[in-house]
Amino acid sequence: MTGPDGTRPPAGGQPPSFHTMWAELAPVGRHPASGGYRRHAWTGADADCRTWFQEQAEARGLTYETDRNGNQWAWLGDPLGEDAVVTGSHLDSVPDGGAFDGPLGVVSSFAALDELRRRGVGFRRPLAITNFGDEEGARFGLACVGSRLTAGQLTKEAAHRLRDGDGVSLPQAMEAAGYDPEAIGPDPERLARIGAFVELHVEQGRALDLTGDAVGIASAIWPHGRWRYDFHGEANHAGTTRLADRRDPMLTYAETVLAARREAELAGAVATFGKIAVEPNGVNAIPSLVRGWLDSRAADQATLDTVVAGIEAAAHEAAARQGVDLTVVRESFTPVVEFEHALRDELAKILGGRVPVLGTGAGHDAGILSASVPTAMLFVRNPTGVSHSPAEHAAEDDCVAGVLALADVLEGLACG
Repeated sequence: MTGPDGTRPPAGGQPPSFHTMWAELAPVGRHPASGGYRRHAWTGADADCRTWFQEQAEARGLTYETDRNGNQWAWLGDPLGEDAVVTGSHLDSVPDGGAFDGPLGVVSSFAALDELRRRGVGFRRPLAITNFGDEEGARFGLACVGSRLTAGQLTKEAAHRLRDGDGVSLPQAMEAAGYDPEAIGPDPERLARIGAFVELHVEQGRALDLTGDAVGIASAIWPHGRWRYDFHGEANHAGTTRLADRRDPMLTYAETVLAARREAELAGAVATFGKIAVEPNGVNAIPSLVRGWLDSRAADQATLDTVVAGIEAAAHEAAARQGVDLTVVRESFTPVVEFEHALRDELAKILGGRVPVLGTGAGHDAGILSASVPTAMLFVRNPTGVSHSPAEHAAEDDCVAGVLALADVLEGLACG
């Protein structure tokens, strides 16, 4: 006997509720000292998250698959059908990240499907829930690896060159986790079957808290990128080398960090050096190499270009003055993403025009996929305004409001 969605209901009674799913996922990858999450790509915590996703799919009688790039899919209806509606997010985290960034979207997707089944609606289009791999880029330094590979924005050759801090390559990590690194690459056939992708995400800021709304719709993602600065100096003794004789790359790096703050403030943008590697990394040694990673974002391309150019010019000036060699490599870049207006307007219509529309400086898989398929995003209020931190939060009532809003959107797109 099949249900109104044309599929056989899951065996064993009702699938887990939102609250049960959230409680099951909460301990996975949580660091006992910091309280933050370390769910990095192709690690044990990542494997546990992937197992959890597969179990949720099977508990609902969905067709489960992992694509060539390690992204997970749970299908209601024909996976090879046309004009599918897809929702989901990611389950990996930044180092010591919060509980909501990514997982809220995945858990809410399963809960929204459960809500639609409770409503007894029928589906005229295939529906899928997805978990995109390595969205945060915490291990290999490049964000949205799974969606970039799928969309053809990251080549197999470039992906194979990625290394983590211990020198482990992406292919080695994938193979150790039981996946085939030789199979990765563009997946245009899959993308061609997707009619719309809607990602729900906790807001990474306080715009909704300031307006008093539980849910919002994304208008655009700011252009953003990551740049690696390599400052090469001369290793020497910290106690015996005169200041005038030093070629200290840490000094040049410090001036560059201050320049980044200055340039960002002048332009109304953001710029952050949040990761650093030092060689030889001794307390009593002047470094030979300081490697720092810049993350910069702005509301438009011209502003971002101005900020990044100003930071690099200041770094080169300081390096020349202090006898330090500098190389700058752009490791990733995402141009401004204007979510498709027609789909965005349709979401607003489905939700009765009662939700605000806001931009964001954070990157997402939805932004990567927007070049290939119509995409949209829903945001759930974060009263702390804090993200990428254990202080990230969303109230239970707001999470429920997000599930219901996503269910309304999916019903309008896939069932109407």
